[in-house]
Amino acid sequence: MLWGDAGEECGVVGIWTRGEPVAEWLRDGLFALQHRGQESAGLALSCGADIAHHTGMGLVSEVLTHEALQGMKGHLGIGHVRYSTSGDSSPENAQPVIGQTGSGEPFALAHNGNLTRLPSPARTSDTHLLAAQVAAEPGTLADALADVLPRTNGAFSLVGISTDVLYAARDPHGFRPLSIGRLPGNGWAVASETAALDSIGAVFHHEVEPGEIAEMGAHGLRVRSFASGAKALCVFEHVYFSRADSVIDGRSVYEVRNAMGRAVARQAPARADLVIPVPDTARVAALGYAEESGIPYAEGFVRNAYATRTFIQPSRQGRQLGVRRKLSPIVSAVRGRRLVVVDDSIVRATSMKQVVSLLKEAGAAEVHVRVASPPVRWPCFFGVDIRTTGELVAGRYGVAQIQRILGADSLGYLSIGGLVESTRQGGDLCTACFTGAYPDAVALSAAPGPASRGREPV
Repeated sequence: MLWGDAGEECGVVGIWTRGEPVAEWLRDGLFALQHRGQESAGLALSCGADIAHHTGMGLVSEVLTHEALQGMKGHLGIGHVRYSTSGDSSPENAQPVIGQTGSGEPFALAHNGNLTRLPSPARTSDTHLLAAQVAAEPGTLADALADVLPRTNGAFSLVGISTDVLYAARDPHGFRPLSIGRLPGNGWAVASETAALDSIGAVFHHEVEPGEIAEMGAHGLRVRSFASGAKALCVFEHVYFSRADSVIDGRSVYEVRNAMGRAVARQAPARADLVIPVPDTARVAALGYAEESGIPYAEGFVRNAYATRTFIQPSRQGRQLGVRRKLSPIVSAVRGRRLVVVDDSIVRATSMKQVVSLLKEAGAAEVHVRVASPPVRWPCFFGVDIRTTGELVAGRYGVAQIQRILGADSLGYLSIGGLVESTRQGGDLCTACFTGAYPDAVALSAAPGPASRGREPV
């Protein structure tokens, strides 16, 4: 998906080894997580008695250059890529964040998610606020995390380091994934996705459980629980955020997306000549639709690999221009043909409207849009950049109206039942953006009802 419609924030990685420099490994892990955030990148490494860090605005390749890493020789470190959902997009909010506990122990923190109950000065990231609370605690980083995290609300998959220990923690609902792997030579690694572990040669060990703190160091691995709650993994990890080669809760993201495509083919069939995806994340769902329907699969667009993901664009104009920069229709493939265009989700509809327009300009006879998830009608408070119902096209309009807004010949969505069945994870999912059923009381108290149906935009 292009997701000129919304954005999710971050990816984190951490590594502990027995004396081997980890800066290059951390950078490789962040390359594998670049899809989760493209605004800024950074590393923090233990140098024995202190912690060095380097952050900057831009892609991993732009910030973590060979020259930037030359002096960073630590055997323990964390890394981060960011897309801001709280705090200003600025160099000051790039992560990791460094500080000292009340006892003077240096630390660095980075996190993926969105906190829902912290005093939140404008232009300040959640991680800075969390670091300030940790810095106010006496004792070690382990003690501070044990005190602070139980009173921290919202979504967080957190990595941190002291001078000799790597930490990983996950909120009590487990909104965002976080996995631990073993490195050769008895090292440890932790990352937002198993694909990042694979990229650095780590062997998957286990997922950090919701409400759990894991400590990795010379002592090995220790885990302890700091809170309990009903598990509620964000279903958009399967729909869009995670790479298709990642595994979450034992389920291959590839297999889940293929099942979603097959399910929407059964629920919303169409008479067409070709099934084409909106690159890249809808490709697997489109394959599933084609396999289930018997309609041939084809590529209908060439994607410019050097254009940024359109959800990064802060303005509607930027998102619209971003679609045309990123996608070019293959005229010989689409001209005169009836097309099923599969996307993983539609949020604001800005991108899909442009996709339909591009295909019709290229001569497509019909464009039937199929979406491998339900209509997004409710805002998210747990790490997706959708704060009000008014931003959501399905929060304001019905399916028939959205079809006309897109300019499509038909429009079909996957049902919530079909989505949950495809994941095979039952009640362990957060589906609030589709259903309005929030697993966290703080978010529920802030959530507006669906917007009243409005007139179509002129």
